[in-house]
Amino acid sequence: MFQQANLLGHESSPYLRQHADNPVHWRPWGKAALEEARATDKPILLSVGYAACHWCHVMAHECFEDAEVAALLNALYVNIKVDREERPDIDQIYMAALAAMGEQGGWPLTMFLTPEAKPFWGGTYFPKHSRYGRPGFLDVLQSINRAWNEDRSRVAQNVEALTTHVSARLDAKAEASPLDQRLFDQFSENIHGMVDRTKGGLSGAPKFPNAPFMDALWLSWLRNGEKNHRDAFLLSLRTMLQGGIYDHLGGGLSRYSVDDEWLVPHFEKMLYDNAQFIRHATYAYAETGEELFRNRIEETIAWLQREMLVDGRFASSLDADSEGEEGRFYVWTTGEVPGSPEFDTFRRVYDVSEQGNWEGKTILNRLHSLDVLDVESEEQLKQARQALFALRENRIRPGRDDKALTDWNGLMIRALAEAGRAFERKDWLDLSLTAYRSISESMIDGRLPHSVLGDSRLFPGLSSDYAAMINAALSLYQATQDGTYIDDARHWLTMLDKWHRTDDGNYALSASDSADVIIRVRGDQDEAIPSATGQIMEAIARLAVVTSDETLRQHAERIAENALGRVLQQRYGQAGVLNSASLLLEPMKLVLVAPDKNHPLMQVADRHPDPRRVDIWIPFNKDKKIELLPGGGETTIKKPAAYLCRGLVCLAPVATEEALEALFRPTS
Repeated sequence: MFQQANLLGHESSPYLRQHADNPVHWRPWGKAALEEARATDKPILLSVGYAACHWCHVMAHECFEDAEVAALLNALYVNIKVDREERPDIDQIYMAALAAMGEQGGWPLTMFLTPEAKPFWGGTYFPKHSRYGRPGFLDVLQSINRAWNEDRSRVAQNVEALTTHVSARLDAKAEASPLDQRLFDQFSENIHGMVDRTKGGLSGAPKFPNAPFMDALWLSWLRNGEKNHRDAFLLSLRTMLQGGIYDHLGGGLSRYSVDDEWLVPHFEKMLYDNAQFIRHATYAYAETGEELFRNRIEETIAWLQREMLVDGRFASSLDADSEGEEGRFYVWTTGEVPGSPEFDTFRRVYDVSEQGNWEGKTILNRLHSLDVLDVESEEQLKQARQALFALRENRIRPGRDDKALTDWNGLMIRALAEAGRAFERKDWLDLSLTAYRSISESMIDGRLPHSVLGDSRLFPGLSSDYAAMINAALSLYQATQDGTYIDDARHWLTMLDKWHRTDDGNYALSASDSADVIIRVRGDQDEAIPSATGQIMEAIARLAVVTSDETLRQHAERIAENALGRVLQQRYGQAGVLNSASLLLEPMKLVLVAPDKNHPLMQVADRHPDPRRVDIWIPFNKDKKIELLPGGGETTIKKPAAYLCRGLVCLAPVATEEALEALFRPTS
């Protein structure tokens, strides 16, 4: 009745296809696999991972490619593989169940479910036989099978406890909480208290870029002039961009460093990390003028163009491994770095030594030479990097996950639009526009897919897809002042409301026609990117400002108050919600009345990016009447000027570059 075979060969996910040749009879997540479990009364073995995940590869090699393990899995379980990047809604449910067991989360996620897809036990990586203090997978499979067949009452107790916990965490109900600046200020101060004062980032290891926490520090600086928070942001960004976590030859940031020095990366490169760091480096350059930030943006966008474009869209990630070894593509032995005199400075600055700095090899970094050197020295270092890059190009490359995720692409489109605008780089803006068009053209019946690979489209999209693309459209609008992007944003909000808005006025991560999840999670939880709820709040708030839609602003405020109530109840992993809610305290609109888009006032605004601010250009027409705020009365235009509105108050117009720059400076 049911196929005794591996069914992953035709899946759209490169990660699933990596497992298509396993002797395990894998099924993709879906109605057919769940029906098979119910019909056979077998528990489900759920394995969740992603293509760039090192430990996923390790477990695959040790267990899923092993005939003995596969025989046990095929006899006792219905085995389901999930790509967490394609189905973060599923991943969040079972990761929450793992947390309820008191286990540290991570991937691969290995969960045991009832045929109704309810979790009762799990873990992460398991070796075939016991080691590293971890039970062997063979023993685990036999123990779970005994419990399923001989102790169903205990399994039922676990199911009830875990399902209750998951519902409370991911579909929480709470009283709304009003917007309160003290909450946001305390949150940013708490983050600042956790920052490593010497190296940046949060104290201890591992060190993640943690973009939502970085955003909180930057917003605190902009809102209150908290210089300590600004400096912690800049220190963190400088150090990670000079550390081994950054690829000094090819550009791009790795996902995290395993140590507390930013030295040893987990070598996978993810699209979302690089999108968020480009935005942060754009802010940092505007604030400091330091060439380090410009250089890293240029290098990373060159990497995107060279290695990450697929049919105009951006691929998801590059693998940590090549030739079966983590980091092999990126590290160097001393003998591989030329010993000629012109490399002497390079060896000193980039920490190249006989003994190496990681397992006898060298991870290139500038942690002992954080400051940019003189022009001549930097040019010499650039030539050395180019020579090593050419050598590295002959190595076997890490695998690339070619699927284009809509929300991750939305993050990158926004980052490129903002950087292109700030640095006056039309080529960056064009790259952003190409990806935007490619994602837009992937819609069917007005709906966005979550993932695209070749001719495959994964529907339905998630709420994060619509929110990210609304934010991307609004950033492209600010970069081009082309109103068609506002039309796109309105359309995607309509789709978001139709498919994701719940009866209580909030939003679920999964669409209403997603029939394969046991809970429609709210999407409050940050992962490596801000939560879906946080992105939705920001998108709606920005669209309300652009369109002067007071009803929409009130809707954003209600969403924020509801989300804040849930945050105060859970108090973990919701920086994205807090950051976006803080934007509603005092929405900022800059109306630029100028003869053309190249006017000096426009250029000043371009050079001073602010994530709180929406900029609108109105062509200058003397004696024209405009309304700056809904219901605020008309203003008669007399000369080119900039009008900055904070909340319900518009400041006096300014007509000079110096006066406008003064308005942008944070005040303590």
